[in-house]
Parts: sequence; structure tokens; C-alpha cells
Amino acid sequence: MSAAQPLSTQITDRNFLQANGFSFTIDRAPTLGFYGNAVNVPGFNLPAAIQPSYLKDIPRPGTVMEFNDLRVRFLVDQGLQNYNEIQRWMRGIGFPESLQQIYDWQKTSPVAYEQRDSIEGIFSDATLTILSAINTPIFSVKFQDCWPSNLSDLAFDAQQADVEYLTAEVTFKYTYYEITDVACC
Repeated sequence: MSAAQPLSTQITDRNFLQANGFSFTIDRAPTLGFYGNAVNVPGFNLPAAIQPSYLKDIPRPGTVMEFNDLRVRFLVDQGLQNYNEIQRWMRGIGFPESLQQIYDWQKTSPVAYEQRDSIEGIFSDATLTILSAINTPIFSVKFQDCWPSNLSDLAFDAQQADVEYLTAEVTFKYTYYEITDVACC
């Protein structure tokens, strides 16, 4: 049996993180965060680089990180404002019917005027703020250069017995994210 652990290696925080303590904001889609009811901190992986050998290939730590997608589930407001906000963003990036769609989208963008005509104007930074049990910010997860890649269906169903509010999910691609401890500062 080993000797008692030094005091510096003892667990000091015995509280658990709560799944419902968060807020989410994204600059280009301000109404999305208010109605957001689920968001993930994406996982990531580091694929192995293979070192050839005459006996067998040897896996070594790779050099290119692969981040999973950021997914946000949100309640759809009655005026479809938050759903259309994402839909217009995606149409503005992809302009499926005409080039005029991207020009119209750029004019109504909440992004700074200087960025509207640049390629950076299609991206937006996002922040997930993780809250403590007493609803004070403890961590900030900042996502760099987000853009929506998938928007879910809106499924209406007249056979529902009770009133159920519609939710939708948007999937974002992004460059990277960082988790910052805001409780200490």
C-alpha cells in the first residue's frame, strides 16, 4: 500500500457539471441563442500517422486534429425568425436560386459593414458559456469561423394529442474551438 497522497493531488472540486447550465450566442444569428435548448462541446480525434517498418506499420501520434461538428437544437419561434435566420445564412452562402440571394443576405447581415463584401462575412464566431450550479459563468467555449452546414426539417403533425413545440437542429462547421476558464479571472 502506498503512503497517503500529498495534499496537492487531492480532489478539491467535488461538484458535478450540470447539463442545463449554459448560454449560447452566435453573432450572425442573434435569435438562435435565446431559443437554444441543447448544444454540444464537440469531441475531436487525432488520427494516427503510420510509420512504415519492415515488420509492421507502427502507429504514431498524428499531426492533424479532426473536430466533430457543433450542433445546436433550438425551439422554433412562432414567426420562424430563428429558423429563417439560419436558412437565409445558408442560402446566402450557397445562393441556390440566384446570385442576388447572397447580395440581399449580405445587406441584412448583423456583421460589421466592412466585412459584408469579404469572404470573412460568411463566417461568424460563437460562444458557449457554461454556468455553475448558481448560474455564474465558469467556462467559455469560443468557436472560430462558424458556418451552418445543415438545418433540420420542421415536422408538423396534426395527430399530436398534446401541444408540442417545434424544435430544429442546426449543424455548424468551424475552424477550431478553445475552452477558457472564466471562473478564475
